[in-house]
Amino acid sequence: QVQLVESGGGLVQAGGSLRLACVTSGNIRSPNTMGWYRQVPGFRRDLVAAIDSGSATNYADAVRGRFTISRGNGEATIYLDMVNLKPEDTAKYFCRYAPTGGEASWGQGTQVTVSS
Repeated sequence: QVQLVESGGGLVQAGGSLRLACVTSGNIRSPNTMGWYRQVPGFRRDLVAAIDSGSATNYADAVRGRFTISRGNGEATIYLDMVNLKPEDTAKYFCRYAPTGGEASWGQGTQVTVSS
């Protein structure tokens, strides 16, 4: 059983930057894949970026080149550095923890709102 807590969301003007953080605690197992997903009400939750235990990354086409996912010092701590934010980036961003061979866990999300 693990707990994920996201932080760093907020209101920012188009072209601005934010850094999201996800701290995972509890019975953390490795190897694991961590990722950021986002969701707008009425739409599906989509992958934004993911990073595996070997530090291989995967990005959605809409954010590639603008967002960067990275691991922190902890076993399951990740960040999402977002630059040149656009109004279409407005969504609730969720952190996901997926241990190999185990059940995935989600955080409660943090709201990112980008004004035009």
